[in-house]
Amino acid sequence: MRSRVAKFAPTEGTARSHAETERAPPAERRLRDSEVFLLALALAAGIAAGLGVVLIDLLLAFLRWVAFGIGPDGHLSDIDLGPARILLMPVLGGLLVGLVSALLRRWRPREVVDAIEANALLGGRMSVADSLGLVAATLLSGGFGASVGMEAAYTQLGAALASRLGRSVELRRDDVRTLVGCGAAGAIAAAFNAPLTGAFYAFELIIGSYTLQNLAPVGIAALTGALVVRGLVGSNPIFVVWHEINISASDYPAFFGLGLASAGLGILVMKGVTSTEALFRSLAVPRWARPAIGGLLIGAIALPFPQILGSGHGGIMRVLHSGFYLPFLGGLIVAKIVASAVSIGSGFRGGLFSTSLFLGSLFGSFAGAGLDRFAPQLGADPLVYAMVGMGAVAAAIVGAPITMIMIVLETTGDFAAMIGVMVGVVTAAIAVRHWFGYSFATWRFHLRGLSIRSPEDVGWINELLIGPMMRRDPPVIAAELPLDGLRRRFPPGSIRQVFVVNGRGSYCGVIDTGEASVAKPSEAIKTVGELALQPPAFLLPGDNLRTALDRFSQAAQETLPVVDNVKDRRIIGYMSEAYALRRYAHELERHRGGRQDDAGIFSPISGDVASGPRQP
Repeated sequence: MRSRVAKFAPTEGTARSHAETERAPPAERRLRDSEVFLLALALAAGIAAGLGVVLIDLLLAFLRWVAFGIGPDGHLSDIDLGPARILLMPVLGGLLVGLVSALLRRWRPREVVDAIEANALLGGRMSVADSLGLVAATLLSGGFGASVGMEAAYTQLGAALASRLGRSVELRRDDVRTLVGCGAAGAIAAAFNAPLTGAFYAFELIIGSYTLQNLAPVGIAALTGALVVRGLVGSNPIFVVWHEINISASDYPAFFGLGLASAGLGILVMKGVTSTEALFRSLAVPRWARPAIGGLLIGAIALPFPQILGSGHGGIMRVLHSGFYLPFLGGLIVAKIVASAVSIGSGFRGGLFSTSLFLGSLFGSFAGAGLDRFAPQLGADPLVYAMVGMGAVAAAIVGAPITMIMIVLETTGDFAAMIGVMVGVVTAAIAVRHWFGYSFATWRFHLRGLSIRSPEDVGWINELLIGPMMRRDPPVIAAELPLDGLRRRFPPGSIRQVFVVNGRGSYCGVIDTGEASVAKPSEAIKTVGELALQPPAFLLPGDNLRTALDRFSQAAQETLPVVDNVKDRRIIGYMSEAYALRRYAHELERHRGGRQDDAGIFSPISGDVASGPRQP
C-alpha cells in the first residue's frame, strides 16, 4: 500500500483527491469503494466501542470501590457514603486529576479534539493517544465523585478508535467521518443499552445529517455496541418505571410549559459552567490545584445533598421509583447545577449528558409534584413529568432532540409517555435554538473562537489552500514606469487590474486600468506607482479559501495578488473573487450533497464529481 498523508496535515479540500484515488491499485480502490467493506468497518467500530465501554465501566467500578467502598451494583448518588468520604474523596480526586492533566499537557500540549470538532473541521481525524489521556482524566473525575457524566470518555474512545481504523485503511474523508459517527453510536448504545439512541446520537451530534448512505453503517455499529454489552453484562433497561403511565389532555399544555422552563434551565446551566470556568481561571492558584479546590466545594455541597456525586444514574432511579420530598427537590436541583458547574469549571473532565438527564428528572419531578400539591384536580403524575423533564433538559443542554426522545423511551422501556416526552423535548430544543443558538458542545467551541454550530463538515474550506488554486501569470508592472508605459503594455480593455511592484520586486499597490486610461500625466502623477491604490491587500499561498473570501470583502477588490511571504511580498500568482466564490459554491454543493459515486444499494448511483471549475 502506498504511504498515507501525514496526520493532521492540511490538504487541498478532501482527504484524498481524485488524482490520488486514480493512482491507487485497482483492487485497493474497489475494496475502499465497496459498501460491504464500510459495513465491515462499522461492525468492527461497534465491537471496539462496546468493549471500550465495558472496560471503562470496570475501571470506574474499581475506582469507586477504592474511594467510596461501593460494590459493582452500587451508585454514588443512591447510597449512604459517610461524611468523611463525601468530603475528602472529591479533594483527593481533584489532586489526581490536576496532576494527571498537568502531565498530559506537558506530554501533548494541545487541546484534545473530540468527535464533533473532528468531524466538523478535521475530516474525522482524531488522536487515540490524546483520547486515552482524556479517558484517564474522566475516569479519575467520575471515580472520585465529580458531578459529571462518563459519556465523554465512552464516545471519545469509541470515535477515536473508529477514526484510527478508517485512516489505517485510507478511507476517504466522508467515510472517515461516517466511521467516527459509528464509533460514537456504538459507545452510546453500549453505555445505555439503547441502540436507537446511539444511532440518532451519531446522526444528530457527530455526523450532522441522516442519509441513506450512513443509515446502514451507523445502525450496524449501534446495534453491535449494544449487543456486546448485552452479551457481557445483561439486557435489562437501565431505568424501570414503577407504575403504569397515564396522560390526560390537561397534561400537554403543562408539558409545553415544562419544555420552555427546561430551555431556560439549560441555558442557565451552560452559562453557569462557563462563568465558573472564568472564575477559577481568575484565582491565583496553579492550574493543577484548581480541581482539588473544586473537589472541596463538591464535597461540601454533597454533605446535605449526596445525590449530586457522580453522573446521577442512582438518583434517576430514586426519582422514578420513590421520588423526593418537594422542598428537598428544589434544593437538590440547585445543588446539582452548582456542583456540575464547579466540577467542569475547576478542571474535572467529563460531560453533561447523564448529568442533564438526572437534572431533568429532578426538574420534571419538581414540576409534577408541585402541580399535584397545588392543583390536585389536574391529576398530574410526577413520574410522567420526571420522564418529560429528563428529555427536555437534556435536549436543551446537549441538543439532539430525537436522541433524547429515544433515550427516555429505551432506558425506561415504557413507550406510553412518548407523545408527552416529544412535546417537552421539541419545545425545549426550539426554544434554546431561538433564545441561545448553541448546545453545550457548540457553545464551548464558540468561546474558543471556533465557528461550529453543528457537526456538519465545514473543515474542507479551511483545507482549500490558495497556493494550488491561484493563477501563476500575474499582470505585473514596475512602479517607476511612466503612465504611457502602462497603456502600451496593458491597453484599455485588455485587463481590469494590474499589480505594481517597486524596485526590489515587492508588491506595493494595484491599478485599475480603466481609471488609468483616462488619467493624464501631470505634475502630481507621472509614474505608475503614484497612481497605485494603497494600502495594498494580498494573499499568501498558505491562506485558505475562507481567509481569501474575507480578504476580498475587506479590500473591496475583484482580484488579489498572492505573494511569497509578508516580508518580501514578491508576487507569485493571483486569484479572482469570482473564481473563489465559484470554487466555494462548488465545494459546498459537493459536500452538502454527500458522496454520490458509491451509494451502493441505498440510493441511485451517479457519476464522479469533477474536481472543480477552471479559473478564468
